[in-house]
Amino acid sequence: MKAIHFHAFGGPEVLKVVSLAAPHPGPGQVRIVVRAAGVNTSDWKKRQGLMDQGLPQTLEYEAAGIVDELGDGVTDVAPGERVVGFCTDGAAQAELAVLTYYRPIPPTLSFEVAASLPAAIETAAHALDQLGVTRDACLLINGATGNIGAAAVQLALTRGARVIGIASAARRGDLRSLGAEPIAYGEGMPDSVRALAPEGVDFVLDVAGNGILPELIALTKETRPERVITVADFDGAMRHGVRFSRGDDGRALYVLARIGELATSGKFRLPAVRTVPFAEVAQAHRVGEAGTATGKRVLTMSTCPARDQAGESK
Repeated sequence: MKAIHFHAFGGPEVLKVVSLAAPHPGPGQVRIVVRAAGVNTSDWKKRQGLMDQGLPQTLEYEAAGIVDELGDGVTDVAPGERVVGFCTDGAAQAELAVLTYYRPIPPTLSFEVAASLPAAIETAAHALDQLGVTRDACLLINGATGNIGAAAVQLALTRGARVIGIASAARRGDLRSLGAEPIAYGEGMPDSVRALAPEGVDFVLDVAGNGILPELIALTKETRPERVITVADFDGAMRHGVRFSRGDDGRALYVLARIGELATSGKFRLPAVRTVPFAEVAQAHRVGEAGTATGKRVLTMSTCPARDQAGESK
């Protein structure tokens, strides 16, 4: 089968489409013919050698496709069904992928939209769980208009929380339309937050990772770092006593089962998806790293021979 691979750390040019042995599912897992796979910030961090140090590496954890092989004990789906989920071995950007956690794709969602959701909504839900965000809590989100930030805004609102969101001035309207109270980045940000929450906010979620954790801590009630979680600033978390949320400290996989409900309830706006052909993965990295594009990048597998003929690539 074909898969995205790299044998050296570096720029997008190190990414190659190579032939690898087809994977097979273990107990409780399913294999899918991949139709779409998400592209996330962790991809270029891995490619640059900022995360896993081993080589060679494959990429990505979220994918959507058609079930073509079942592991032992799997009875909740059948071959031919559409599912979305997590590929825990980080090899979702391939013709075939093994999913450890999966759920059926609602009929109203395309493969591309389904593949854009798992990482963002699971990361957001896990952080909200760690913070203990519940009804009537006041939550401040730094970086509230990205994929994770927007998911966190909406999931927090469904819990009955009040949400104040920090974003660029140009994105204030977007935040307001999601239901958050918008605040712009910049020198006046702390005063603007205090004007909305004079006693301080209950919790802070840092998605932006822009080095302002001390300011965010100071905006919490009683100025307590344990009220702050970051998903983007590992070094800052260590320096300032803030929790860093990561996948190996638990997961909020229950949220996968809510994808259908969220998509059809009208309470959750689906992300804008920008599709990129599988073979053009390097361009997806260039655009994502530049940080100037909006929407979620998703690789599509329409050019892959395994798309509808999985048996030929086994």
